[in-house]
Amino acid sequence: MITLNNLSRVYQTDQVETMALNNVSVDIQAGEFVAIMGPSGCGKSTLLNIIGMLDNPSSGEYLFNGENIATYNEARLANLRKHNIGFIFQNFNLIDELTVQENIELALLYHNVPAHERRERVANVMDKVGIAHRARHMPSQLSGGQQQRVAVARAVVGGQSMILADEPTGNLDSTHGQEVMEMLQGLNDEGTTIIMVTHSPSHADFARRTIHLFDGHVVTENVKAA
Repeated sequence: MITLNNLSRVYQTDQVETMALNNVSVDIQAGEFVAIMGPSGCGKSTLLNIIGMLDNPSSGEYLFNGENIATYNEARLANLRKHNIGFIFQNFNLIDELTVQENIELALLYHNVPAHERRERVANVMDKVGIAHRARHMPSQLSGGQQQRVAVARAVVGGQSMILADEPTGNLDSTHGQEVMEMLQGLNDEGTTIIMVTHSPSHADFARRTIHLFDGHVVTENVKAA
């Protein structure tokens, strides 16, 4: 699904050059659950943003389903993201003025999904993540764990084949963090590719493979026995 060949990302200011990623080469197969770990500032979020096509590499090659996306313009990249990638963030990124149902449905409005189909999809995904009883509530009326359930629902309601999760349990207590990880595991069991940045070894243990970064380099990859 994803092939990164000798990928580097350099951030340049007038006075400082920062090498966020340095010759990273990684293959990720469809249906994998991959955790990305490493100390703060090692390039984890930069790598996730490039995989999610929210940032561009300074050099190297990125193939998505065999196609080199360096040839894509922004409109084509946006269309690729919209149909293939769901995002989950540490800070939930819900819209305060919208209800739970409306926050989830918003993802389908960008796909021009008809209203009756939107209602059906949103209802199904709310049931799936256990948040249907909060459909009419506002984000401020939810616990952190419930807000992240909404974020997970929003990420998958469009049928995306891949979820990128950046510290999805970072703002949650251990109980709610475990619940979110079990939801991600369930989605992966159904075939969704999960790529997750985390500082938690116990949460990384949900993944089939763990990639360790240090100073922008891949230093180790651990694969769990089948």
